[in-house]
Amino acid sequence: MTEQNSTPRRLAVGDQAPDFTLPSDDGALVTLTGQRGRKTIVYFYPAAMTPGCSKQACDFTDSLESLAAHGYSVIGISPDLPAKLAMFRERDHLGLTLLSDADRSVMTAYGAFGEKKLYGKVVQGVIRSTFVLDEQGVIELAQYNVKATGHVAKLRKDLGLAS
Repeated sequence: MTEQNSTPRRLAVGDQAPDFTLPSDDGALVTLTGQRGRKTIVYFYPAAMTPGCSKQACDFTDSLESLAAHGYSVIGISPDLPAKLAMFRERDHLGLTLLSDADRSVMTAYGAFGEKKLYGKVVQGVIRSTFVLDEQGVIELAQYNVKATGHVAKLRKDLGLAS
């Protein structure tokens, strides 16, 4: 038996983003290839309706209009089921696309699931990560272990967008 490597392979600038088809909070299937022709921000977060994830999702929602004006769409992906994502959208008045990766296969493909430190312990889990993709799905920016609070402001700065 081979030992499984729990350290995820990280994606880098210039890599083609792994394609996916995932259900949204309303049950519709969303594909990454369906985003072609526009710049896309894909971010992975651990759990809907938790304080940090709510703050991050609300920050993205508050920036949606400005990001769209610069040609960006935003997709948030968590392991939560679509029904919980629908409650999250309604409770926090979210305007971004929320997708369910219940088996964590997309997170794994992006290097956003694996070993991480949580309160000083090493655990398996979602690694809060953000990827900016160009119109052809090529990674322009890959950020791992981002902080929930202040992340969208930092991302906007990294992209050279006014705050």
